[in-house]
Amino acid sequence: MTRVCIAGAGTIGSLYAAHLTRVAEVCVLTRRPEHARLLNEHGLRVSGRADFTARVYATTDPEDVRDADLVIVACKGGDLERLSEELAGRFAGATLMTVQNGLGAEDVVAVRGNWPILSAVTFMSGTRHTDDHVEYVLDTATWIGPYRGTTGADAEAVAELIRSAGLKAEAFPDLRPAQWSKLIFNATVNTVAALTGLRHDFHFAEGELGSLVHALVDEGKAVATAARVELREDPWEMNVHATQRGHAHSPSMLEDVTAHRPTEIELITGSLVRAAERVGIPVPLHTALYELVKAKEASYS
Repeated sequence: MTRVCIAGAGTIGSLYAAHLTRVAEVCVLTRRPEHARLLNEHGLRVSGRADFTARVYATTDPEDVRDADLVIVACKGGDLERLSEELAGRFAGATLMTVQNGLGAEDVVAVRGNWPILSAVTFMSGTRHTDDHVEYVLDTATWIGPYRGTTGADAEAVAELIRSAGLKAEAFPDLRPAQWSKLIFNATVNTVAALTGLRHDFHFAEGELGSLVHALVDEGKAVATAARVELREDPWEMNVHATQRGHAHSPSMLEDVTAHRPTEIELITGSLVRAAERVGIPVPLHTALYELVKAKEASYS
């Protein structure tokens, strides 16, 4: 049986972990001992679009994890440096797959070891009610592509594993078109939600706020064009479609600022602003929102 380690057990990591127990031997690497204890004692409950409780082994110590075939690095961007340091020198026989939003997660992981690496982004979402209970909200796909020492066939093999567990996944020979579509979408929707307090609803596609969102998307698309990336999906159409689902989703950055937690602004909007600088494209709107979210974080203290 395939051995999978889920490194980072927030909402996304928990959804992967619970579903993959159906087809793999799963270990969950958590940050807090109390989190690991609850998972070991109670299992991991999934509600919403699925309804079951999975038995997983959880630990805070990578030394306790048996060698894995696949390590899914599912922490938030702000925890990536710390977690990558913990993984250094371990899992010699594993392929690592990053699933962070934005750009650059693969590079952070790559300098800590010579693992084969897959790059992924996911549109799957949920709500984490407690350490051992996650609600599965949006049953959208994980997009996977090769990065270092991997091929399209490797990406397809992991996509098939995820599909066999009851989740959606799709493999690509080059992830960048899909990754950039998600980047522009997230850099726009997450920052606007974080600053307005609005969940992702009709306001993002209509009226004055819709016009601002459209302008932000256009800035991002101009950067992608200059970077010679042909987008897989139009981020504006992705935005409109998402607002019409009938369920107003709460973007992760909105949840973070509401809870006074650090956001993923650096890996998402920050990576877009830095990419724009490299290709010489001005992005005044994204730059302003980036600075405003950074200021929002500074206001916590």
